[in-house]
Amino acid sequence: MKSLSDLRHFCQYIVKKYGSPANASEEEKAQEFRNIYLRNLPLDIRTLRAIASACGIHVNGIDGKIFPENIRGYHDVFEDNRNIYYKKGDTVSGIENTILHEFREMIEPVFTEVCLDYTPLRTTAVHLAANKFATAVLLPKEEFQDKVYETGFDVIALSKLYSKSCSQVLLRMGEVLQGRLFFYSALYEFNGEQKEWKLNYWTGSANNDDPEANVYGLDGIFPKKGRSVDPGSLVDMVIQRKRSYLAERITLLNDLEDEGLVSLASPLNISGIITKVILVVLLRLNRNLLEPQIERTRPVVIEGFHRHL
Repeated sequence: MKSLSDLRHFCQYIVKKYGSPANASEEEKAQEFRNIYLRNLPLDIRTLRAIASACGIHVNGIDGKIFPENIRGYHDVFEDNRNIYYKKGDTVSGIENTILHEFREMIEPVFTEVCLDYTPLRTTAVHLAANKFATAVLLPKEEFQDKVYETGFDVIALSKLYSKSCSQVLLRMGEVLQGRLFFYSALYEFNGEQKEWKLNYWTGSANNDDPEANVYGLDGIFPKKGRSVDPGSLVDMVIQRKRSYLAERITLLNDLEDEGLVSLASPLNISGIITKVILVVLLRLNRNLLEPQIERTRPVVIEGFHRHL
């Protein structure tokens, strides 16, 4: 097999193995990337720079002041000159993610060159695919899934373990747990401009093997992006009292028990200031999965809870 130290050869390898780039999920593309380029190397900025260089890509850090708001990096290609740019001063995790994200975006047009019947993804789809690819490289599925169970679904602990953002860890949890069990999690952050807490990220999964082990018909109980914190909710209690809270049995009305849910809400406390709150919801029959996190955080326990999460 040809050396894969070139974007074209990597794309040809994917096409040869899967028939078309469309037949390989981002999870599979990420695994091929790890198998080919990482092997036993540590996954860090130095290694990613070396991989990029081997593929003919220059990685450049530039002044963050010239970046548009909410943009962490970009790339350009001029003839055979390929460049990835990241924001100087960004976190290590952010730079790693940028390099991998831009790498995935750069190979999309190459796929169309080596596979003539491949229909390239559109701009938004490429961006989403690149997000998934980068996360799958940084947080390998099997290993990460094991750590999810070991930590008791603790987003904050996983974030520290992998040196990744809470949002990236939370979204990855939804991906690796999909099809295995019912699960919902949300990340709340304080909006300084609006002076209020908002739900900025959420994820979930369902149990494909046992459809009855899921929750249906409860629209509204599971908040979605942009939702403010409801007064008296489990998340509000965490914010007000700066403690983790465990709702052992969640009911929608005083005299109506739902499908049997358990929820744990925990704060990320930095120097006495709460910056984030993570909410996790499982079926009560899976409460034991939260035990490692419960033992570690020692939450205030509420036996019955009938207010908003």
